[in-house]
Amino acid sequence: MGKTITALAFAFMASSAGAETLQERVAPCLACHGEGGQSETENTPSLGGQQAPYALIQLFMFREKLRSFEIMNDMAKPLSEDDLRAFSDFIATLPKPAPPADAGDPARMQRGQAAVQQHRCDNCHNPDFSGKENVPRIANQREDYLAKTLAEYKDNSRHGYDGTMADVMGQITKEQIADLAYYIARFR
Repeated sequence: MGKTITALAFAFMASSAGAETLQERVAPCLACHGEGGQSETENTPSLGGQQAPYALIQLFMFREKLRSFEIMNDMAKPLSEDDLRAFSDFIATLPKPAPPADAGDPARMQRGQAAVQQHRCDNCHNPDFSGKENVPRIANQREDYLAKTLAEYKDNSRHGYDGTMADVMGQITKEQIADLAYYIARFR
């Protein structure tokens, strides 16, 4: 999978330089993150439903290597300030990801909901997990990506633009991470 993503990164850089429309320039992004805003790529976030300010911050952090993921760092490196705004505005137009058809195991859903309430996830991410300005939409995000991201905040290998998530995740168990990811991915 790594070679495929690296090839996409180089294709992005090459196509972005010669692309005329924004649609052509974002095509390589959608190859991993999902044509309709919903990723089908393992451990890759769905971008649909993200607000432009949040997407802008993430793209800026990738470009400046304040958030480290080599492929995204390489893809964001050539983007100008105007490009960052155009891409983040485009991302904000993508449709929200849909919940899986499977409503989920009731016991796991209940444990996930209890963890949300205990750790007040809905304070920052909103009761419907739609996010806000600089807080991501997490409703119906890929379960594997949610679990991976929460675990990275917990072990402090992922850094946000502030320490809020690391502070919150310090109290959360591995079992709760699995239940939170399961619940939020299936939130209705």
